[in-house]
Amino acid sequence: MPGAPSITPSAAGSKSIPRPHQRPGITTRKTLCASCDIACSVVTEVQKGRVTRVRSSDNPLFKDNICIKGITAPKNFANPDRVLYPQRRVGERGSGKFERVSWDEALADIGTRLKKIIDEHGPEAWAVSTSQWNTGTDHGLGRRIMNHVGSPNWISGVALCAGNTAAVNRLTYGWYPWPDYDNTNCVVLFGHNPGKNSWVPVYNQIQRVKARGGKLIVLDPRKSECAEMADLWLPLKVGSDAAMMLGWLKVIFDEGLYDRAFVERWTIGFEDLRKRVDEFPLSRVAELTGCSPEMIAKAARMYATMGPSVIPWTPITDQQRNSTSGIRLQSILRAVCGYLDVPGGEALMGFHPKIVSESEIEMHEALPESQKAKQLGSDAHPVFTYRGQAALREPCKRVWGHEYANQVTGCFMANPSAVFRAMAGEGPYPVKALFSIGNNTLMGFANMPLILKALLNQDLIVVQEHVMTPTAQLADYVLPGDSWLERPWMFDGYGWLSIYKPSQRSMEPPGECTSTFEFWKRIAGALGRPELVPWPTLEALYDWRLEALGVDFETFAETYEVHADKLEFRKYEKTGFATPSGKVELRSSILDDLGFDPLPYWRDAPPPDAEYPLTMFTGVREAEYFQTGGRHVPELRARKPEPVLFVSPTTAKAQGLSEGEWVQVETRTGKVDIQVGVRTNMPDGLVRIPHGWWKPETERGLGKLSGAMQYADAQLCPDDGEYLDVEQGVPHLKGLPCRIVKRSGALA
Repeated sequence: MPGAPSITPSAAGSKSIPRPHQRPGITTRKTLCASCDIACSVVTEVQKGRVTRVRSSDNPLFKDNICIKGITAPKNFANPDRVLYPQRRVGERGSGKFERVSWDEALADIGTRLKKIIDEHGPEAWAVSTSQWNTGTDHGLGRRIMNHVGSPNWISGVALCAGNTAAVNRLTYGWYPWPDYDNTNCVVLFGHNPGKNSWVPVYNQIQRVKARGGKLIVLDPRKSECAEMADLWLPLKVGSDAAMMLGWLKVIFDEGLYDRAFVERWTIGFEDLRKRVDEFPLSRVAELTGCSPEMIAKAARMYATMGPSVIPWTPITDQQRNSTSGIRLQSILRAVCGYLDVPGGEALMGFHPKIVSESEIEMHEALPESQKAKQLGSDAHPVFTYRGQAALREPCKRVWGHEYANQVTGCFMANPSAVFRAMAGEGPYPVKALFSIGNNTLMGFANMPLILKALLNQDLIVVQEHVMTPTAQLADYVLPGDSWLERPWMFDGYGWLSIYKPSQRSMEPPGECTSTFEFWKRIAGALGRPELVPWPTLEALYDWRLEALGVDFETFAETYEVHADKLEFRKYEKTGFATPSGKVELRSSILDDLGFDPLPYWRDAPPPDAEYPLTMFTGVREAEYFQTGGRHVPELRARKPEPVLFVSPTTAKAQGLSEGEWVQVETRTGKVDIQVGVRTNMPDGLVRIPHGWWKPETERGLGKLSGAMQYADAQLCPDDGEYLDVEQGVPHLKGLPCRIVKRSGALA
């Protein structure tokens, strides 16, 4: 995610505006697209009980927010290879062969086997891996059941994409803020590249800022599409975001461009921070980032003086060796320049006062402290675990009214690599059961060889999916999930916002596909704990959550496009900030208490590796696809049929590469087959690798896994040592040593 919804605070309270004239024979439903993490407002057209078209919203606020992934959704979910009925593995794990069973048969066996694992190894032996934007959230029910059963080992792709951003932001000022695009004067993009088919609402918001004279600063090694339209483009070295921001702060402090009154009244640790920043004269920052001192200073001045400015979420800073410092520095820039919780800056929203949040439904208070202490990875890399967030419980209650704020679902996670090591038999205790919910776990994290070993060492793997992903091919059971066309939804940015957007069900799910609500309700029953999900239907759950508003869900969805309580700025003047000190912690008391450097810092890259002379970055989502999904859709594959690396013309010439040639990219962790694309916007020596490639049409089962063993970028990425952020334990994906090897024969 970033769950970046197509709204701003000014849109809150927007009501539905249906077209005055509907086409005969067609009914329409107001829907949120969940083909990526944005949740764009769209309209579905329904004929004879099936969605035949997805078009843009009738509401002028959202009419430009639609992309190829949403438009092709009806064909995607009608694909003949979609899993429509529960499947049970036949033969050895990884055989790739399954047989149809009933839901009752599947759940009876799953319940029996999971209870046996818990009895033998403890509840912590059960892990769940999920990506909520692929399932339209699970309504907090997965965590609720795990918390009551006693397992803290919940992991997600948000560990290296937005969830970790939220957790780190909370260390500084207690909540992850949201940009007020409508009123900002300057937008800063760290490597993020929203476009017409990717993060479309953010792209449209930037266009509107530009149209009214606002500024755009882009920091990206490539001259990306956003860099092309930027007022200032800084082609920094890949992975040097934190160094760049230390340079910005050096300029802002030296030239007195910060908000002195705010800093004096509302921050702690300024003098310590300033001493740290003084270690980074622009000559040093220029050497670290590859940008000139003049350019660094110009960007810093533009951010500090053109404001209020915003730094929207970016996945790039989330996935670096210095990620914690980088995210902290973004937080600090917002604060010291006076852009926190002001119009045109970044708003701290808190909870909606009249809608029950998913954080409340999750009931983290039900998990005993002794079990929280067992959360894997919390000893070495605690920031987004229960241990790392524990000091925020009292402040969160004091300021926001609730002890647990699971923003972007990423604030109480186990560390994924630590969970995979325990699954592989290399942890402090065994993990023997994995539920993978809309996640394709095998390809969703770094160090795929370790994850494969971990999956093969499980006693029980349950997958809920649309198609037979590589992870599903290794499961004991594959259970059919519904799509966003087939379920209602109430969206709050995955706990990020206090603004809600409703989505209506457009059609019934095919076969025996079910929602995550129904999935977890049945699992609770299979574990003998039906009381944990007492609501008979998903609609009943939503009605319960909306009781304080005095409306049921269908009325709510019919009435509102967006709903929020009164939005206020500078709320901290009444409550303080939700940190242990009640102030913005430039020097983090939480990191200090955890034994880490309380100030943001810079950690150098390891020495060059002569055998791997090039540098690669990965994690790139191509516009046609989201994460590892969509490769089974013919219309999308026709646009993007093969994985393609990008290199500069100079690098291609030096390596003897030609456009369209198949090569292998290798790191010390693994290798992939990939085609060559020569692009003039790439810097010399840098290789861009797309994320999430496999080919659903190719051979299934262990050894091939439908091309995952041949194409998946997760095989290239290490998850230890110098290639790991220390505080979070997230992998470094932006600047890995690699080499390109020409293939000696034809592609298999």
